[in-house]
Amino acid sequence: MGKDELNKIVFGPVPSRRLGRSLGINNVPPKVCSYSCIYCQVGATSKKLITREIYYSPDQIYDEVKNKVDAVGKKKIDYLTFVSDGEPTLNINLCATIEKLKQLEIKIAIISNASLLWREEIKEAMNKADFVSLKVDAADEKTWKMINCPHRSLNLDVIQKHVLQFSKNFNGELHTETMLVKGVNDNEESLERIAKFISKIKPKTAHLAIPTRPPLSNKIYPAGSTTLRKAARIFRSHDIKTKYLNNYEGNDFVSSDNIEQDLLTITAVHPMRKDAVGELLKNAGKKWNVVNKLIEQNEIEKKKYNGNIFYRRKFRSNIKEV
Repeated sequence: MGKDELNKIVFGPVPSRRLGRSLGINNVPPKVCSYSCIYCQVGATSKKLITREIYYSPDQIYDEVKNKVDAVGKKKIDYLTFVSDGEPTLNINLCATIEKLKQLEIKIAIISNASLLWREEIKEAMNKADFVSLKVDAADEKTWKMINCPHRSLNLDVIQKHVLQFSKNFNGELHTETMLVKGVNDNEESLERIAKFISKIKPKTAHLAIPTRPPLSNKIYPAGSTTLRKAARIFRSHDIKTKYLNNYEGNDFVSSDNIEQDLLTITAVHPMRKDAVGELLKNAGKKWNVVNKLIEQNEIEKKKYNGNIFYRRKFRSNIKEV
C-alpha cells in the first residue's frame, strides 16, 4: 500500500456536535458498507457487503494516527473516532486497532450503523470503545429497507435483538442517532416505533438528526422543524433523553502542511461548506486555486443543498452487492 493511500485513513481534527474535536479514522475503502442510506452525504455505496475483510492493518492505522496527533498536538483532540465513508466494523482488524490506539491515551469513539452487531467479535471490538453511537432510523422492516437500503442478507429483527444485547453489556457512553427524512420515517407511527425500541436500549442520549449536507438524491429532504419537535416529544414521552443534531457544527477544522490531502480526506467523510473550506485555506495560507484544481481533476465536486454550497469527495455511484 502506497503512502498516498495510507494518508487517506486519518482526517481532521474536525468539529463534531457530539465529540468536540474529533480526529477521524476512515478504516475502510471508499463506500464499502452494509447499507446504502438514501440520505448518505458521501454518495452511493459502491460495494455493499456484510463480510469483514482485511483493509488496513492496526500498525498502519496506529502510525498514521500517531503522526497526526504529534503534528497537531494531543490537546487539540478530544476523541479518536472511527467514522468512515462506509461501515467501520467491516474492517476485521477493528478490535486489534483499538487496543493499539489506546497507547495514545485519547478516548475512542465508534459511529456505526449497528447492522453487524450480531457478530460476537464486533461486540467485543465495540466494547473496547469509550463512546458508541448506533444508527436507529427505523423500527419496522418496510421503513428500514426504504431508508437504509440494507444488504439483502440482513435481518432487522436479528439486528435489534443484538443491539439490545450489546446495550445491556456496554460500559461506555452509548448514544443513538436517528436521521429524519421527510415523507420516509417522519410520520407519527414510525416515530412511535423508533421511540419504543430506543427506550429499551436506554442510551445516554438519543440524537435526532436531519440531512444538513447534500444527500445521495436531490429528492431527499430533511424533516421540518415542526416534525423535529414532534419527534422529540414522542421520544421524551418514553423517558428518552433527546437532543437535536440539526445545527451547524462550525468551521473549526485543523489543517496540516498538505492542504490538498486535508481537503480530500475530510470531504471523503465530511462534506465541507464553502465558508469552512475558505477558512481552512486561509489558515493554511492558500488560495481557491487549490480547490479549483481538485475539481478539474475530478477529485472533489461542488453541490448546493438547503441554500449552502458544499464540497465533497467524488466517488463512483454504481452499487455492487456481494
